[in-house]
Amino acid sequence: MKLLNRISVVAAFIFIGINMAGAQTRQEKKAARVAEVKQLIESQNFVFDANYVNPSRGAGRALTSSDYDLTITKDTIIAYLPYFGRAYVAPSYGSTEGGIKFTNTHFTYALKAGKKDGWNITIKPTNKNIGDSRDVQSLYLTVSSDGYASLQVISTNRDAISFNGTIQQRPVKK
Repeated sequence: MKLLNRISVVAAFIFIGINMAGAQTRQEKKAARVAEVKQLIESQNFVFDANYVNPSRGAGRALTSSDYDLTITKDTIIAYLPYFGRAYVAPSYGSTEGGIKFTNTHFTYALKAGKKDGWNITIKPTNKNIGDSRDVQSLYLTVSSDGYASLQVISTNRDAISFNGTIQQRPVKK
């Protein structure tokens, strides 16, 4: 009986040790992710990968394609996002345009600390004469310290729309 008690005590200590080592590893991974997200946001060089859309009208839905994103660098923003909602001005006849798709090199980027943790980013295109981006008035990106984000797109000729997703490092082009 004593042997059984000793074995159970040793097993309990081993189990506790493994759990403590796993908790430290999770904490280290979270700290590394927080540092990575902070560096990406402050360097203004990241990609917002959208995985859920919340239109102003109707139900939200998961995005099944991983191609929808907003790429941000110091000198360019590239949007390739879907649009679900009401448009007040229709695209020209025969146009295959749809969604929120544009590339813009003239914009303002304002970064502020969030209330609890994370960041609030406001991006406003400044050249309204370019046909690709004249509809988008502003982009509001709320980023948590661990990389989860919400993007709200405000347009002139469409209802507002928001997306949920994550912040990722921008892939290196070959």
